[in-house]
Amino acid sequence: MQMRGGPIRFRAVSRSNRRPTTAIVIPTKNGMPLAEEVFAAASAQGADEFLVIDSGSTDGTVDAARAAGATVLEIDPATFGHGRTRNLAIQHVGAEIVCFLTQDATPVPGWLDAYVAAFEVDERVAAAFGPHLPRPDTSPMIARELIDFFGPFSPDGRVQVQRRLDEPGWNPGFLSNANAAYRRSVLLELPFRDVAYAEDQAFARDALAAGWLKAYQPQAAALHAHDYPWLQFMRRYFDEYRGLYETTGFRTSFYPKGMARDAINAARSDGAWLKEQDVPQPTRRRWMLRSLRHHGGRRLAALVGGRSDRIPAPLQQLVSLEGRRSADDAPAPPAPPTTPADEPSAVVASQRISAAPYAEPFAVVAEVETHGIAPLDPAWAADPDADGLDVAVVVPGFRPGSGGHSTIFTLIEQLERKGHRCSIWLHDPYGMHRRQSDDAIAAEITRHFRSLRASVHRGFADWSGANVVLATGWDTVYAALRLPRTGARAYLIQDHEPEFFATSAERLWAERTYGYGLQPICASRWLADLIGREHGGDPVWFDLGVDHGVYHPQPQIERRRDTVALYGRMVTPRRAGPLATMALTELLRRRDDVRVIAYGWNGPLNLPFAHQHAGVLSPAELSALYNESTVGLTLSLTNYSLVPQEMLACGLPCVDLAGFSSDVAYGDTPPLDLVPPTVPALADALERLLDDRDHWQRRSSEGRAFVAQHTWENAADRVEDGLRAALRTAARA
Repeated sequence: MQMRGGPIRFRAVSRSNRRPTTAIVIPTKNGMPLAEEVFAAASAQGADEFLVIDSGSTDGTVDAARAAGATVLEIDPATFGHGRTRNLAIQHVGAEIVCFLTQDATPVPGWLDAYVAAFEVDERVAAAFGPHLPRPDTSPMIARELIDFFGPFSPDGRVQVQRRLDEPGWNPGFLSNANAAYRRSVLLELPFRDVAYAEDQAFARDALAAGWLKAYQPQAAALHAHDYPWLQFMRRYFDEYRGLYETTGFRTSFYPKGMARDAINAARSDGAWLKEQDVPQPTRRRWMLRSLRHHGGRRLAALVGGRSDRIPAPLQQLVSLEGRRSADDAPAPPAPPTTPADEPSAVVASQRISAAPYAEPFAVVAEVETHGIAPLDPAWAADPDADGLDVAVVVPGFRPGSGGHSTIFTLIEQLERKGHRCSIWLHDPYGMHRRQSDDAIAAEITRHFRSLRASVHRGFADWSGANVVLATGWDTVYAALRLPRTGARAYLIQDHEPEFFATSAERLWAERTYGYGLQPICASRWLADLIGREHGGDPVWFDLGVDHGVYHPQPQIERRRDTVALYGRMVTPRRAGPLATMALTELLRRRDDVRVIAYGWNGPLNLPFAHQHAGVLSPAELSALYNESTVGLTLSLTNYSLVPQEMLACGLPCVDLAGFSSDVAYGDTPPLDLVPPTVPALADALERLLDDRDHWQRRSSEGRAFVAQHTWENAADRVEDGLRAALRTAARA
């Protein structure tokens, strides 16, 4: 069946005990003699594929690799890049799990099996890494450091899954390609960045920001310890910390007394570790002196490497162990702007917002709490009833398929049609768009959401001012509060975000956003009532609209009688994902003639039953899916969702939960089946819509009638009222 907008391409997903296929990849260049040991240990793991990708070895590395049974891909040394070359390797292997080693990392027996087990923990695990163990001749300061560094990742010796960069626990952003494994399908979707250094840790940030998980497998160990003469160590550390700065923006602080204290404490720890190993005291003393020099030098190298952008390129090349000129490979993030001492303190403080999108996730919260709110500027105020307001919309990072961003960009489109001048300012502390220019982000918005006239800015380096700043998420509120040259501030609230975070600092910070005086503009009457009741103020509210030109009945598409369309974007608990999963499991237990199509998320869905996974669909493809399906299922525990409204517009009856915002959104005579949040009740409601033709027809007609009055034009009218209310409030203040 050919659908409007092209056919939907599904991928079947089912539970299986089949062992995934595996590949081992080792980039090399003059790795002998140790590489020979690494090749033999890797070959003994029994992977389905073994690839060595060599960039100009002249010492017999290539012959040793072939002798160990590896396929060798030889490349021009000038084309080598840590991320680039590994991406190339992915194109030359076909295994489901790809394991990376370096030419000096020897995997221990059982290493590959341990990685396979790590990926079985959760289908959303995109990458796994294991410990680096010292070799017998490793110097004490390196051996102790390796043991102390990797030990806290798994105190109980079991696989540990990491979900967010900001989650509690030991070093959640760490990942090392010296000993790591990846799900190949994710690398195809989210390749390594083409950076000079730390491509692995950059991938960790990208993957976690995209909703994937990372795992530490303590059983997947490799012998890997860099032990160099002191000067060579310092040059390597310069490269390491320069790369971290270029890739993540990380730099160590300059605090001479603290740096000296840390070096002394590290040397003492080495001495205590040597004592535990029963090393004689005279030997311990000699090592302590070397250790103190090592740790002190490392802190100086870290300090200089993190400020490499201030060093002339020829000098960087001289200091670098790699002989690399930084400017040749990767631009460093811009330094924070300096501020004249005679500026007003509030304006000086506001300049501290970094233009780089890769700041620490909560740095802007600290700015507000430490330096206060930038005052509103009467020079940027506007007549609340004037035409053509300057509206700056601050948005968080996004991925295709985000319903919240679809609402934001659709409202911007409508405001532009009403004559307002809009601009989009991306507050992206997780670096979701770090590799994209402003133009590339604008193109992505056009491709996946709406075609807008609004200028797009990654960060706030180009900030000049606005009549109204509109925040669109709890963390963007803090960024909006720090912007100077602002006439008024408003807050587009699409959900009660504090509920997303349970008991956490994020909940506290999200809760506080309602008390900073921004004009609330709420995406439902339920939200407006909640915000007004609990936090005061005079919220404006609007009904979510429907693009009736896209979402409408299409008679040319045959309506099936066996298909459940499941909104599978269940990365947050508010979607009640487990409840939907169990209800469908019960439905499929009762009958085996039901087809489930999940959509809305490109990552794997951990569903315990066979289903078809459509991924993220375009609006035209969604409309086709809704016109083909029998019943829609999307569960919302907080605010009323846009998804069921679009289903209803296509004549697709759907099921949602009673007792939440839906009770308010749908009124006294809801046009869809609202049921108690229990597995049997949900399964019963789904089964009735599949079987009862009269009930299905009645719900289909009621749904279309309900959403006919919901338009984005009406929604934009109410949002405009909220922007004007913000200007009136600012004028009174």
